[in-house]
This record gives sequence, C-alpha cells and structure tokens, in this order.
Amino acid sequence: MARSHVRRSRTGSAAAASGLLLTGLLAVPAGAQEETPAGATGTVARTVGDARFEPGPCPKTADPVAELEGARCGTLTVPENRTRPDGRKITLGVAVVPAAADKPKPDPIVWLAGGPGDDAVGEAKMAIDGGLNRDRDVIFMSQRGTYSADPALTCRNVDEFNARATGLVYDAPATEREHVAATKACREKLAASGADLGAYNDIESAADLADLRTALGLEQWNLFGISYGTQLALVSMRLHPEGIRSVGIDGILPPSTGGSAVTWKAAQQGFGGLFKACAQQPACNRRYPNLQATFERLVRDLEAKPVTTTITLPDSQKQVKVVLDAGALLNWMTAATHVAPQVPAALDELAHGKPQRIAQQWAAGKYSPQAIGRLSHGLVYGVFCSEWTPYETQADALRGAREAFPSFPRSVQAQAPLLTFLRQDCDAWNVPAVPRSIRDVTKSDIPVLALSGGFDAQTAAGNGPYVARTLPRATVVTVPYEPHVVFATSKCAQSITSSFFDTPTAPDTGCLKDLKAPKFEIAP
Repeated sequence: MARSHVRRSRTGSAAAASGLLLTGLLAVPAGAQEETPAGATGTVARTVGDARFEPGPCPKTADPVAELEGARCGTLTVPENRTRPDGRKITLGVAVVPAAADKPKPDPIVWLAGGPGDDAVGEAKMAIDGGLNRDRDVIFMSQRGTYSADPALTCRNVDEFNARATGLVYDAPATEREHVAATKACREKLAASGADLGAYNDIESAADLADLRTALGLEQWNLFGISYGTQLALVSMRLHPEGIRSVGIDGILPPSTGGSAVTWKAAQQGFGGLFKACAQQPACNRRYPNLQATFERLVRDLEAKPVTTTITLPDSQKQVKVVLDAGALLNWMTAATHVAPQVPAALDELAHGKPQRIAQQWAAGKYSPQAIGRLSHGLVYGVFCSEWTPYETQADALRGAREAFPSFPRSVQAQAPLLTFLRQDCDAWNVPAVPRSIRDVTKSDIPVLALSGGFDAQTAAGNGPYVARTLPRATVVTVPYEPHVVFATSKCAQSITSSFFDTPTAPDTGCLKDLKAPKFEIAP
C-alpha cells in the first residue's frame, strides 16, 4: 500500500538506525547444539492443545542476520482460524537468541515487531545491539503472515507501486485509482493462495503468542513491543495475561485509539518537539526562525503548486522523477525526525527552491531493496481494516486533522499521515470487523515500561500517560530529542529497559537528566 507504515523509518540514513534486515531468502543455520544446555528453551518438541513447537532450522531472513548465529530455532504450528480448529494450519518461525550471561534468568523476553507487517526475526539485530539479551534469552517469532511465516502474505506489487507513487501527485484521483488497484491485486493474489484474510488480526496473533509460551514450556516471560508491537502487547495483556511477568512498550499505539486521528496527534507532537528544540538553540533560531510557520506555509504552497524534480537512486544510479506536494512533505517529515539535525536546513532549502535533499530522502527510501517484497500487507490490512477503520468515522479522522493542523488545506487534512487512502483500501480488502472489544482499554497490574520519544511523529509521546491511566504499575518515560522507537537510537533508553526487566516496578531512569538536544545543522 502506498503509505509509510507505523513503524521504524526507512528514510535516508535513518534506515541504518532501524536495524530491520528483511531482505533475501537465506536460512540461518541453527547454532551448535553440543553447547546448548539440555532442555534449554527452543530445544524440546511439545504439543499443547492445537499448537505444536518443533525444533529445527532458523527462519529465513532476507539478509543474513549475524545475531541469529547460535540461536535455537524451530516452528510453531497453529490453526489459521481458531474458530475452525480443524481447518488450515500455518507455521510461524521461532528463534531463541541465548542470553549473554553464563547463568541466564529463567524468564525470557519475547520481541514484538513493528508494522503491522514487519517480521520480528529480522529485527534481531536491533534487539541484540541494544543489549536485550544481557541476562535473558530473547525470543523472536514471525507474526502470522510475515516474511518468515508460512504463508507469508507479502505483495511485491504494492511495494513497487509505493516507490513509483513518489513520482505522482500524492492525493490525485488518478493516484488513488492506481493505489486501490494495487491493493485489490494484492488481495486477489493472497485470497487465491487459500489464505483466510480475516484471520490475520491481533486476536489471533495474541493467541499465537500465548500458545508459543506454553509450547516452549515457559512458566513466565516478558514482552517487549516496538511501534505496532505495543498494540499487540497491550491486547495480549488483556486477552492472555497468564505468565506475563512484565511488559515494555516503545512507540506506543493504544488499541483503544487506533486510527487516523491519533496519527495526526503524533505528527503534531513530534514536529512540535523538533521545532521547539530548534527555537531553543540560538544558532538554529537565528538561522531558521519560526520553523513551524515555514513548514505549514510549505504545506499550503506545495498543495497549491507541487514541485517536480529528479533524483538518482543510490543503489542503481537510476534517475527517477519525484513530485513533492503537501502529502509528500508531511509524510517525509514523519520519518525525517529520525534525522532531526537535518530538518531545519532541509526545510529552508525547500523554501528557497532547493528540493533535492527532501526529494532524495523521500523517494530513495521507497525504492530501497529493504522496502520491496518484505512487508506483510495481509497483516497490515488485516489489522487496520478489522480493528481501526470499522470503529473510526471519517468525521473523527477529519476532526483529528483540524485539531492538530488547522491551517492545512482541507485536501491535506483528508489524508492522515502514514495512512493514505486507508478507508478505500479497507473497502477493497473486505474483511469483517473483529468485535468492538478489541478497542477496550487495557487494565492490568502487570508492571509496564511505557517508552516514548520526544521527537516521535509516528506514535504520540502523549500515548504513554494515556495507557498508564489504567496500568497502576506503569513507569512512563519520554526520552527527549529521540524519534520513533527510542530503544533503537538511545543508549539511555536501552539502559532504562535493562533496568526495568531487572526491577520492573522501579527502573533506573537517572540517565535522562544528562541528555542534551542535538546540534542542528546550520547552513551558511
């Protein structure tokens, strides 16, 4: 689908920060079994109810993932649709990365990926680089429909359209027709493969996680979800709280508010944090005064008169046309908070007739090999179209836009950042709504670490305090000056996370006091 998903950015140098390595079809071999303790997590076949874990080779990843060397791996087989337990089975890849410590704690951490549609197995580098396996095993399971699951509900045609759409007017009727046609072709392909598209949602995914814990023979574990994975974590706490010792959520999407309005709020808060940081630095404020006003003026000007330019793709040296209109600028900005020091200069360049930097970042990320053929569009639409759009009206979405950015033209307000043409896509996807209870607020005594970034323009930092209202043992932390998914970019966030899993009701947040704003790039 022609949208940036609620997940880690792929824009320019921000792609490296994401650590998402979802490219090729290489199976990573299981680790040396002679060094694996007898009965270690992931080494014993077990059937519990309708689910079975079977040890075996590690899941395929698009690129080699060194962090999976030595992992204990296998598959979890579950019903595709639990209302039809005798129906089709699906298999989910499982990788257990051992703890670095000689004597690991008995309760592993399970990693819940972003997206929806990203594969947790491919995010192992991010987790291990952040020290998550210091003294606990970390478990990665390919969520149903994702790259290393069977079936994998990917659609290369949608990704290729997303790239080509950077050369089209973002919200033109002709763009919408091509966009929805790509979605329909994806749906037809996946339905023809026999997939029950209505079974790829958080209710089934939360049950998959619960089955994995019991099939691995674990009494307790901890959850750590990033971006969309926070929504799945909160649903799992409500539907399957058994055996959950603690939960970390980073870049928070409350299930009760999922939809377009909350993405407008996130953009407002993330952009505002960045603009404020520039205003508080004398050099940035002098060179780029009233940055928010400049941005909002550019949105209005580009909606009236888009700018067309040409960029050279770094991988192929191919030249492609890029159209920068208001929607393109808005969506670039949601990801560009990952390269925050560049943003004031980039906006100033655009305001003075130099669109190249923004055009390059906007389009190159879409054409990147890491953006083609890896995202599970079946899971994307399965979640959004059964849990979000049925319970948010168009009037709700538009109200959210007007409250966040009242100066934007109505045509811009009609398409929420990250969710372009979502309602039309969901009409084409045509899956039933899950019960309204999916939107229930999570109420729980399980200890929770609610992490957000002060520059997060994809999931609002205000979502931390929001979910904590009904989580009495929650610790709410906003890491200043950081973008979406602070665990990926902030040593302080990694330290707080480690401390949380050691002492879930009293994590050490002392590193926050030493954090300083980034030094913004100042052009001559």
